[in-house]
This record gives sequence, structure tokens and C-alpha cells, in this order.
Amino acid sequence: MEMTNAQRLILSNQYFLMAQMDPENAEKYKRLQTIVERGYGLQMRAMSKDFGDLPEQECRQVIDFMEMYHALQESHKMLSEENQKHVDARRLQFHGFDAATEAQLVHYVRFLTEEEGLYPQFERSSHHFNSQVPMLAKYQRMLQTWRNCPRQYHLSASEIQQIQNA
Repeated sequence: MEMTNAQRLILSNQYFLMAQMDPENAEKYKRLQTIVERGYGLQMRAMSKDFGDLPEQECRQVIDFMEMYHALQESHKMLSEENQKHVDARRLQFHGFDAATEAQLVHYVRFLTEEEGLYPQFERSSHHFNSQVPMLAKYQRMLQTWRNCPRQYHLSASEIQQIQNA
């Protein structure tokens, strides 16, 4: 994280104030204040990961993934009981992304569901949208298959299976 001396001074003062206002976390803020004041590059780089940066295109892609899962779930509900048996309903749940390698995407999904109130039907599960395995490439393949379907919100059992297996 590149910062001017003036920016470092401002941030240092903010951490000083936070330590005063939040005594339970004072040690954490004092540590951050020291890092910023002294310009410890390694620790400042670690601090910068908390700020994140998710470009608009990636945000839109995540929403597309979630919309695809919404369409899969709704299409499954519209299938006859006989056709529903041909679809593994467990695979209709949106699991999110891998927190270790796709952390910004996990945070964005949490923001959309918690702060924005979108997709309330998606179960958070105990992992709270942390799939614990990388999912981006899988979702991208699924999305391409879904987009090729003529009726994206009224999918057949066969189309649902094709999307899931992409």
C-alpha cells in the first residue's frame, strides 16, 4: 500500500483515536498505528488486503452466477415430480467461493446477501458462502452453458443437468 507521509499521519491518528474509543481492541489499533507510522512495508501490504478491489465486471459476473443459481432452483420447482427425480437437488444450492483463493468474491456474495438483502433463498450453510474449493472457473463454464439455453428461467431437467455438469 503506497501512502504519502500525510496520509500515513492521518491514518496513524485514526488508529490512535480508535484505540481510545475501543479499549477492548486497543492493542490491535496500537499495532496498526506503529506499522503505519514506521512504514513497515510487509505489514502494510498485509493491511492493504483488507481494503480489496473488485472491479465492476467481476461484480456483475458474481451477480450473474447467483442469478443462474436462482434460475436453476426456480426451474427445478417447475418440473414435474418425475423430472425432478432426474436432477440432484443438492447441486442446486449456491455454495459461494473459496475463501482462501477467492476471498474478495466470498465477501461480495456476503455483502449482496446480508447488506443488500438479495437472494434470501440461498442458504448460507455453516460455511457462510465459503465453498472451500475454488469455484470461479466452474461457475464460468456453467454460466456459458446457461446462457446458451433458449429459456433460461424455464429449464428442462436435461438443461439443468447440462449446466451442473459444465
